[in-house]
Amino acid sequence: MKGNEAVAYAAIYSGIKCFFGYPITPQTEIAAYMAQHLPKHDGVFLQAESEVSAINMVYGAAGAGFRVMTSSSSPGISLKQEGISYIAAADLPCVIVNVMRAGPGLGGIQAAQSDYFQATKGGGHGDYHLIVLAPASAQEMAEFTVHAFNIADEWRIPVMILADGIVGQMMELVDLDKLPEVKHYDKPWAACGRGNRDKHNIINTLYLSPEELEEVNIALEKKYSKIKSEMQDWEEYNTDGADIIVTAYGIAARIARAAVHRAEKEGIKVGIIRPRTLWPFPEKAFDRDIKSILCVEMSHGQMVEDVRLAVNGRAKVDFYGRCGGMLPDEDEILEKIRRIAHENNM
Repeated sequence: MKGNEAVAYAAIYSGIKCFFGYPITPQTEIAAYMAQHLPKHDGVFLQAESEVSAINMVYGAAGAGFRVMTSSSSPGISLKQEGISYIAAADLPCVIVNVMRAGPGLGGIQAAQSDYFQATKGGGHGDYHLIVLAPASAQEMAEFTVHAFNIADEWRIPVMILADGIVGQMMELVDLDKLPEVKHYDKPWAACGRGNRDKHNIINTLYLSPEELEEVNIALEKKYSKIKSEMQDWEEYNTDGADIIVTAYGIAARIARAAVHRAEKEGIKVGIIRPRTLWPFPEKAFDRDIKSILCVEMSHGQMVEDVRLAVNGRAKVDFYGRCGGMLPDEDEILEKIRRIAHENNM
């Protein structure tokens, strides 16, 4: 299946009850799959009149305690940012999928990774974070979707699946037997009727008292600190004894790994670290003796800033990137690895 279809299948498998979205390339297959299949599983599909409407529908359904998802691509995610900030402030769980395209502006429909800052630094207003997962295959598009719903409910936080257009559009074998276990969490906080409670549940993000709003921000930061400690995730290959570490995520990591294999055959000691969570960024993966790092991205350089912060001056960090919908070139990555090895007598 396509990566986009894998996301949609896994969302239904996870027990999603509502999907609100709007078509935009290269993620439209998610909405198309949901339109066809979600009603068969007692779910609600609704194509909203805009991305702004869709994210506010997510806010309402999440507040009522339903598992809910929306998806879009770069400019559409920009339109959702105010609503995403509201959802984060309200401690509501949901899943947001961004199948990135090239920008800035309307840009183009080719794949890119230039939404990293928007996803990991809080693209809307205020102090908040999303958990951000970065799949690199159709298999991970499915697996990460199930995981996203689980951790969204566990932590009461919106989770973003940040995929590039290649991963969303490419078709690969997906082993559905390998999907994670679906976990279910009680939601006593949900605004779904009074029931047997003494008081109504109220979901609110407006605090006119600065003292009260500061307490809300402090509570959020305590949660984010715990997530940073417990949720960092990455994959590594051939890092023991490596002189050079290549780091990349999504489809760029697969291209970089091909270059790493070729460099190995030339006798260069090189490995790869692939972040699977972009927020929290896997700082622990870089807490080791590293001589040199090459960061590969489909942007002008965004994740590289978090790499440099994680390394904190302990190693030189080089960068190679393509943008505007252009893919990193395996030969050029290999040449960068060769140059780094030569300059450092590795």
